[in-house]
Amino acid sequence: MSDYKLGLDYAKQQDALDELSSYRQQFHIPKDKNGNELIYLCGNSLGLQPKSTKDYINQELEDWANLGVEGHTEAKNPWLPYHEFLTEATAKLVGAKPIEVVTMNSLTANLHFMMVSFYKPTKERYKIVIESDAFPSDKYAVESQLRHHGYDDKEGLILWKPRDGEELLRYEDLEAILEAHGNEIALVMIGGVNYYTGQFFDFKRITELGHSYGCKVGFDCAHGAGNVNLDLHNSGADFAVWCTYKYLNSGPGSLSGCFVHERHAYDKNLNRFTGWWSHNKQTRFNMRHEFDVLPGAEGWQLSNPPILSMAAIKASLDMFNDVGIKKLTEKSKKLTGYFEFLLKQLGEDTIRIITPENPDERGCQLSIQVLNADKKLHDKLTEAGVISDWREPDVIRCAPVPLYNSFEDVYRMVEKMKAILN
Repeated sequence: MSDYKLGLDYAKQQDALDELSSYRQQFHIPKDKNGNELIYLCGNSLGLQPKSTKDYINQELEDWANLGVEGHTEAKNPWLPYHEFLTEATAKLVGAKPIEVVTMNSLTANLHFMMVSFYKPTKERYKIVIESDAFPSDKYAVESQLRHHGYDDKEGLILWKPRDGEELLRYEDLEAILEAHGNEIALVMIGGVNYYTGQFFDFKRITELGHSYGCKVGFDCAHGAGNVNLDLHNSGADFAVWCTYKYLNSGPGSLSGCFVHERHAYDKNLNRFTGWWSHNKQTRFNMRHEFDVLPGAEGWQLSNPPILSMAAIKASLDMFNDVGIKKLTEKSKKLTGYFEFLLKQLGEDTIRIITPENPDERGCQLSIQVLNADKKLHDKLTEAGVISDWREPDVIRCAPVPLYNSFEDVYRMVEKMKAILN
């Protein structure tokens, strides 16, 4: 869309036309000490709190207070099957079948549990491919898996790097890596949307490439879930994991989501770590039975879930279910395109956007590289009431989230940046 216009009137007009604009009223927007709303562009780090979250959590607190242990079966939303209340909406959001998803644990814990099953190194085939600038937790996790299996974590890790002078990764370079080392690689594990550049990868292309060399393929979708159309089932990926506290607005440190492709759903011989919540629901409480694994992603659970955290996720998922990922991504592309249009008016001698220009290769995050960088511009933006985040060495990450950010937010943020730069 190239018919964006300058000026506040245009931003206000776009907000008036936006069919999702009313959702902003359903969130708590942080305010400054004078009671003015801050411009919050940090949903890529922590999503804002839906106003409904308190009611959802209070319902469980009341049931716990009034019912005690009986809440497991008698609560308004019984706790025993509570994770199942999240399944349909989660599956819809990430483009999966209900049997392929579960909400459990935290993100890196889930990544490790997936690697227990899908990283099966042999003497000949043990290497792991990740992006050179993967999120640190992913890098630490795969390095520790290499060490755990007795391999050197530097020699066993292959980094998919951008070319000199470039920030974005090229598929030809990944193809060259697989061509050269394909028979040594056990796992390709990529961050679905790169945390630093905001580049959204082609899951299907990467999966087909990895599988053609006999590798397993997984994705960390922390920056993708609730932000882009992941279409996980059709991608063919073996597994994916994501957190729920960024674009899914479930609260700091909340639970993680997990996808295991349907073709693995009934494979009882897959190596995995288990616990009683991955055991057959019919006989789970008959404590004397031999382990009988549940089919699908549920078969990777270990423990009964933390209900208060799941209540917050349910509050958010109910809203996502209402809107749908199609409408969200449509608005996201318009809003982020408008943001890009305004930033480009500032001139490339001070800032540069390193996120892909193609709207299909990014979500709502734009990574703004500050030339001759230090953190001063970010600090001044914060003082001016813009909440974004700084990533070393020289990038300000801003994410206009379609559920609660407006065209006016974006307009005012760029005006503040212009004033600081001038």
